[in-house]
Amino acid sequence: MSAVEDRIAQLGLSLPETATPAGVYVPAVRTGRYVYTAGQLPLVSGTLPTTGKVGAEVTPEEAKDLARTAALNALSAVKSVAGDLDRVARVVKVTGFVASAPDFTGQPGVINGASELLGEVLGDKGVHARSAVGVAVLPLDAPVEVEVQVELTD
Repeated sequence: MSAVEDRIAQLGLSLPETATPAGVYVPAVRTGRYVYTAGQLPLVSGTLPTTGKVGAEVTPEEAKDLARTAALNALSAVKSVAGDLDRVARVVKVTGFVASAPDFTGQPGVINGASELLGEVLGDKGVHARSAVGVAVLPLDAPVEVEVQVELTD
């Protein structure tokens, strides 16, 4: 097990199996030293734990936890093409999408769940640029979706 996966275990988490795509795409693509993930939903064993809009059916706190799960799924997608999470030199960019009720404006706080998880797991290598975007709806009525771009070591 890699040092990164050891850290994940120390946090009481486990790296999930890479999610099966819901369409015609792959979970992650490597080009040179970079890995780009597809948007990752907060699936747990292939199922969404909750659905709906943040600020309506889903609380911001619930959505923040879901963003952590989506980030963990993104790390699994990275591993699927990098082979080993210890090869991550740094997280470059995180883009988070939040299915939002019309009056909900707390998208950055929700996506902090993903950013915090990456920091807890990768330390300084997890510090990244980020966008947090409110959207009308996400696939499968998921409350959040996260995509990650990472740079690998040689």
